[in-house]
Amino acid sequence: MAPWKLPLIVIAIAVPIVVGILLAGPEAGLALGALVAVVLVYVAVRMRPRGGIGDSPDPTVRRRLLVVVSRPVEDPVTTAAIAGEAGVDGTRDLAEVRILAPARIGFLDRWASDLEPARREAQKALVVSVASLAKVGVVAEARVGDEDIVQAVEDQVGSFKATEVVLVTGTDEDDPAAASAAGELADRLRTGFRRLVVGMPG
Repeated sequence: MAPWKLPLIVIAIAVPIVVGILLAGPEAGLALGALVAVVLVYVAVRMRPRGGIGDSPDPTVRRRLLVVVSRPVEDPVTTAAIAGEAGVDGTRDLAEVRILAPARIGFLDRWASDLEPARREAQKALVVSVASLAKVGVVAEARVGDEDIVQAVEDQVGSFKATEVVLVTGTDEDDPAAASAAGELADRLRTGFRRLVVGMPG
């Protein structure tokens, strides 16, 4: 941590306590301080290292394509593009393919610890995507991943040893979280990376 950050953290905790004590008494000051401390811990937990993800491409290793879907893949343009990436058309070596759908957990579901609706939606996206890709000759296994797209990719790149990653998203306006993840993945992935935007020419 940079030396200048520690004083800011101390100030961020101390100021609400002092203000609360002055305005509403000791109990309010301590409550405000505790709230700020909880927020700081939450932010610290959510922050992740920003190092590179995966290994640099090795031409001697069999291609493994990780297709990450923030929404179901079913339109002909997207399925054809993924089939091309997988080598089904014969222009490239055939790749082993895994489809990954992050479980996109809503705010209320997270607070209620109700993860099942998000997992069911992710599984539906996987069923539709795997079936659509099978029609164009892509055989793939499927996984539900972490709600955070970048974390989900990082987990799978490590276990699946993906050599290339394709991220399927909506437009920036329709899917801002996936758009943000695409920017971070483009910066951090050491593997090949491509983003496909559903509904736009690829």
